[in-house]
Amino acid sequence: QVQLVESGGGLVQPGGSLRLSCAASRNIFEIDTMGWHRQAPGKERESIAIITTIGSTKYGDSVKGRFTIARDNAKNTWSLQMNSLKPEDTGVYYCNAIQYRGGRIYNYWGQGTQVTVSS
Repeated sequence: QVQLVESGGGLVQPGGSLRLSCAASRNIFEIDTMGWHRQAPGKERESIAIITTIGSTKYGDSVKGRFTIARDNAKNTWSLQMNSLKPEDTGVYYCNAIQYRGGRIYNYWGQGTQVTVSS
């Protein structure tokens, strides 16, 4: 079991920045893939950024060049730095952790944090 707690959401003006953080209850070296998903109003949840145990990253097309995912091994956290925010970035952001164990996939989610981009 892995418990995840997000922090850092809020209201920001277009063009502004926010940093989200996800704290894991276990050593993040035990987690194979860490990521962030977003659910905009009326839309399905989408993956926007992932980082693996070896530090490989992948971003959704809508956030490439603006968002950066990073991990802090000492604190067992990973973060999402969001720059040049747009109104369409508004939504609930969830952190996600995936473990692959014995042929099974274990998927864990945080409770979500609201990000609103509006003037």
